[in-house]
Amino acid sequence: MLHLSATQSAPEPSKRIDPEPVTRLASIRNALRVVDDFGGGPAPDFDEHAAEAWDNARAPARRCFDRRSAELVAVATAGLETVSFQREQGLDTSVAAMRVIADELRAGLLDIQKIFSR
Repeated sequence: MLHLSATQSAPEPSKRIDPEPVTRLASIRNALRVVDDFGGGPAPDFDEHAAEAWDNARAPARRCFDRRSAELVAVATAGLETVSFQREQGLDTSVAAMRVIADELRAGLLDIQKIFSR
């Protein structure tokens, strides 16, 4: 017999609200997964440490991180809009174009990672 009631209480939601520049990392990585079968990028633990690094960073590093992550979101958006438009028109999306977008996102994520590694 199938029982659909929960046997454990739901976990408490996180009380931490990360700053927007830090939460952008997830959207950038999701965009990368769309254009790259392997979803490459920096080490997965970077996302976990980004919020802590943000909290400990000085204002210039935060501004740089904020600017670079916003630029990278714009790149991801433009690339995904192009892919979406091509698919809506019934066109095959160029594998080379997908690679270019993926490479740009991967390089951008690595650049962002380096900001807090200094």
